[in-house]
Amino acid sequence: MAGLNKSSPQTFPDRSVDLIYLDPPFNSDADYNLIFNERTGEKSEAQWKVFDDTWKWEKEASHQALSELIASSLTTSEFIRWLSRRGGTLSTSLAAYLSMMAIRLLELRRVLKPSGSIFLHCDAAAVHYLKIVMDDIFGPENFRNEIIWRRTGSNSAAKKFGPLHQTILYYVKSNKAPYYPQTTPYTVDYIEEFFTVEDDSGDYQSVALTGPGIRTGDSGQTWRGYNPSDVGRHWQPASYIYNKYNELTGDDLANYPLLIRLDKLDEVGLIHWGKKKKVPRYKYYIDDAPGVLLQDIWAYQPGTKGCVYGHPNDCIDQDVKWLSTKDKERSGYPTQKPEGLLERIILSTSKEGDVVLDPFCGCGTTVAVANRLSRIWKGIDVTYLAIDHIENRLIDNFGVEIRKAYTVHGKPIDVASAQALFDRDKKDKHAFELWALSLIGARSRIRDSGVDGYIGFSDNEEPRKIVVQVKGGSTLIPSIMRDLDGTVKNEGAAMGLLISLHTPTKGMYEYTTHAGDCQLGQRDKPFPLLQIRTIEELFAGKAFDLPLVKQKK
Repeated sequence: MAGLNKSSPQTFPDRSVDLIYLDPPFNSDADYNLIFNERTGEKSEAQWKVFDDTWKWEKEASHQALSELIASSLTTSEFIRWLSRRGGTLSTSLAAYLSMMAIRLLELRRVLKPSGSIFLHCDAAAVHYLKIVMDDIFGPENFRNEIIWRRTGSNSAAKKFGPLHQTILYYVKSNKAPYYPQTTPYTVDYIEEFFTVEDDSGDYQSVALTGPGIRTGDSGQTWRGYNPSDVGRHWQPASYIYNKYNELTGDDLANYPLLIRLDKLDEVGLIHWGKKKKVPRYKYYIDDAPGVLLQDIWAYQPGTKGCVYGHPNDCIDQDVKWLSTKDKERSGYPTQKPEGLLERIILSTSKEGDVVLDPFCGCGTTVAVANRLSRIWKGIDVTYLAIDHIENRLIDNFGVEIRKAYTVHGKPIDVASAQALFDRDKKDKHAFELWALSLIGARSRIRDSGVDGYIGFSDNEEPRKIVVQVKGGSTLIPSIMRDLDGTVKNEGAAMGLLISLHTPTKGMYEYTTHAGDCQLGQRDKPFPLLQIRTIEELFAGKAFDLPLVKQKK
């Protein structure tokens, strides 16, 4: 996928991306499922398997990957080769996983600009090995941070401490990479401890007007009876005080000799004089304080409501809180991360118009946040389930018009490629179903009562639905339409639609004729109760005959 009105080829040019965030499989030896919710909001038993995070050393594929790593002169290849030969499930699984990751990280380095940054999200299963790989590929000198993110409130574990955190490895490609400092709010305790003085302009703390070391010239002279050289320091007003003076007077303090600058600061009330020791300090007002600079531990603290200055209803690090089942942001995707986490990363290392890439984009958190922050985004995933999930998320967040702002590469473009998509997953046809539903803007649904998807619309301001069934197999008989007719009635739906990869039988078309029409509100014409379109017809522009459908904004 590619977004924000930028058409992109399926292959990425060298040095074309400003920021990469990847949340790949963790080598966790687990299956991950997309959890659906019932209409009551409760968790459903219906699930779709998203991916299998189990890795095996398969000789042909693994040796090919290892050959590419050796050709790239990576010392990591020797370590992976040793693991694969060491034997044992854990070693060979790790070797297979690192081979997969190293190949992809090499490609990501290729597409990253010299001024680019990359964030790799992982956990304790392989973080120390992945850091070795990242050092090998990006250079240890380009390592910036190991960010600790608290992923849950508690975690029971047998015979060990409960694992609460995941890790984000932050690297740059070179020293040209920008960093834009971000802040979080102060705590109430911090404000009460440090901003203890008040004047007519508000609460402030007093800060030293001097810097360490003795200097000659004006910076080492006595002013108002105080000589900074006596304590091994010199006059050094902070940049804040220059800006504050300009804000108050419109004058540039830098136009005056140093000691005159101090006079002028005192004239406008920006110098604080201690009561006991007459040591001049400058006033730093709380209203000008941006907050605490982000550190490398991002941990939501439950139970701290009322502790965040200026945000009485928030807890500490509220913006990066893990997602619970009750959060509106939660979509049911198994490895979904909070938008606040990605917002911190994107704002810290990119600016508007920069290109953000997520090569394991899953449910599309990176895509959604990058779009909201006016970045050009590119997302990659291998399952159509993820692509469908992301498209629906974009429409929910930004409206149906967002479809004009991005292009999806890899979708079927004709009947042959549609057949290939259907044939690719012999055991599971969800990818084909999801793609077929997307052709008419329908949403996927739990597979029950013969419903693959639905379309919502308003009839006389009353919410109504149209149910959709998808058939990719070649076995087509009239009873399919009879079953769809029954589903429409059971669901209380207005209409029923069938999308078929193959040509339906004459009997199927006859059944739709006999099923009759439905009259909707004040529409000036009836609509066929049951309708059929083939994939070929939809490609040719022959759409279903539907009432005006209002997509969810």
